[in-house]
Amino acid sequence: MEMVSETTNYGELHKLFDENFLDYSSYVIKERAIPDINDGLKPVQRRILQTLHNMDDGRFNKVANVVGDTMKLHPHGDASIFSALVNLANKDFLIDRQGNFGNIFTGDQASAARYIECRLSPLAREILFNKDLTEFIDSYDGRLREPVSLPAKIPLLLLLGAEGIAVGMATKILPHNFCELLAAQKNILRNEPFVVYPDFPQGGMVDIASYENGNGRVKSRAKIIEKNDKTIVIKEIPYGTTTQSLIESIEKAAKTGKIKILSIDDFTAEEVEIEIKLPRGVYAADTIRALYAFTDCEFSISPNLNVLKENTPVTMSVEEVLQYNTEKLLNDLEKELNIELHRLNEKLHAHLLEQIFIEERIYKQIEECKSYKEVIMTIEKALQPFLQKLVRQVTREDIERLLEIKIKRISRYDINKKRKDIKMVSGSIKTVEASLQDMVGHAIRFLDDLLARYGHFYPRRTTIKTFKEVEARKVALSNLTIGYDRKDGFLGHQVKADGEISFACSEYDKLLLIFTNGLYKFINVTDKTFVGHNLLWAGIVEKKLFTVVYRDGKEGLSYLKRFYTPKFILEKEYWLFQKHGRASIQYFSIDEHQKLRVYLMPNKRSKSNILNFDCDDFLIKGPSARGKRVSTRVVRRINEITEKEAQQVPPPKVQPKLFDPDKK
Repeated sequence: MEMVSETTNYGELHKLFDENFLDYSSYVIKERAIPDINDGLKPVQRRILQTLHNMDDGRFNKVANVVGDTMKLHPHGDASIFSALVNLANKDFLIDRQGNFGNIFTGDQASAARYIECRLSPLAREILFNKDLTEFIDSYDGRLREPVSLPAKIPLLLLLGAEGIAVGMATKILPHNFCELLAAQKNILRNEPFVVYPDFPQGGMVDIASYENGNGRVKSRAKIIEKNDKTIVIKEIPYGTTTQSLIESIEKAAKTGKIKILSIDDFTAEEVEIEIKLPRGVYAADTIRALYAFTDCEFSISPNLNVLKENTPVTMSVEEVLQYNTEKLLNDLEKELNIELHRLNEKLHAHLLEQIFIEERIYKQIEECKSYKEVIMTIEKALQPFLQKLVRQVTREDIERLLEIKIKRISRYDINKKRKDIKMVSGSIKTVEASLQDMVGHAIRFLDDLLARYGHFYPRRTTIKTFKEVEARKVALSNLTIGYDRKDGFLGHQVKADGEISFACSEYDKLLLIFTNGLYKFINVTDKTFVGHNLLWAGIVEKKLFTVVYRDGKEGLSYLKRFYTPKFILEKEYWLFQKHGRASIQYFSIDEHQKLRVYLMPNKRSKSNILNFDCDDFLIKGPSARGKRVSTRVVRRINEITEKEAQQVPPPKVQPKLFDPDKK
């Protein structure tokens, strides 16, 4: 019974977690982390902008007051609202700032909310708000009304960019250029191809080779100039970094020996300026490559364009978002024109009614009426002959509005002015009707107008460029010394060499080890590792020509072969020859153009026990090839000789023909 009870409780608890977790994850996705495709805003940003609109009187407002009023719509703390407001203001599109809002270059924080002020920018007032197009719902406590989404007329989602982590998903939308986005919308309206790429407020350079229309991967680089051989200056920084974080990454690379610098100073104010002084023997061109390889001067960004569309999270492309926003722009402009047309028709109707009422002296006919009902009926009857001149049928409200005209206004009535007003309204109606007939042209004119008035404020800051891959191994400093202690059998950069094998390398190098028994393998640079007592040679993996003479353990004869550094798998063991008996390497060299003197085991029948060889006469093959047999006799030892030495010792009368077992 107790086990059943525990199982039942566990099931109920599991159900409770499932239900609540679903509600929580849905809330975080929709209300906190993921922006809406319609206006490109998260709820907190939308509520801030709506609050600024409600407070807008053209003057700056204390940020503390804005945050306080936003809390009436946003059921969270003031810290998150203040942070979102500062972030939105620093994008320089929708909010005008006054005071210290921090510095996006240095990472400095904004002043306290009570010291700084803000207001809506002219662009925001123009493109964000229209109560006739906005759907409002009750705020969280039911006291106020807030917008479901703002009727944004430009693609704010791509303009501002966004980052957010929800439950089970995340979004990272890169910012784009104002002018390029609007130009792309014009191309969509004309059914022309378009392409847009990210544009970062910090400037820098971007490689879009792996960019996949809002997803994929981009590489962002700092803009570094060479002041002279000993001084370099960082003028622009990559997206997502600050001068502080960049300097920290450079100092870390310097401490670990990846780069060498003498000093680093940050002179950033309105523009980025980080000056790096270099020590003697270190030059600017090499250091710039190393900065891209080992510091935050270059790093990859993986955008992920997740948005809310129709209250559902979806992954889209930049092209799809622009298509959607452009269609929405057309619909919103058409709705505005229809609203404006209705307003103008009502205005024209009112003008015409007033003109007829006064110019035809209809007001005189009501002087003898004894009741209000009789007045209404008299005016309604008097207007009948003029109904065709009016925009629509006359209503009771129209007649009541006529009765509200003051005698003073009738006595000062100006016929010419009224006709001029009617003509002006009629002209506006024709213009609106023409725009409705050509919505694409109207939308393009709207975008052109925005570009003409605001485009010059937003030039492209980030340079699009293809980067050459900087291999860390090639630019790394050789700051480690590999040593080998034959007595103990250890090798590594923390091993004190006995003088036989010692060389400099970097932590990014790979090492090739060759042993006297023909074994060879490749390893990473190590602190200290046991490799045994029979290590013949060790060095950095790079293209080298190896010359090896080895004794075959089965035959006892010697073979010579030449080969370049082979392809490899780390830590895998390879063999230069088959293991038989006393098989071993007799001669090894990484030099080229060697001349060898081979001393053979004495033989009474042979006229000479010495052979001279020029290694260039041997073909270069793979390390697994058997090689060419040096002699049919046993080789005692092998020496390298010079050209002069080769001529001093007369060769045998008949040089033995070399046998090549690899040749069919």
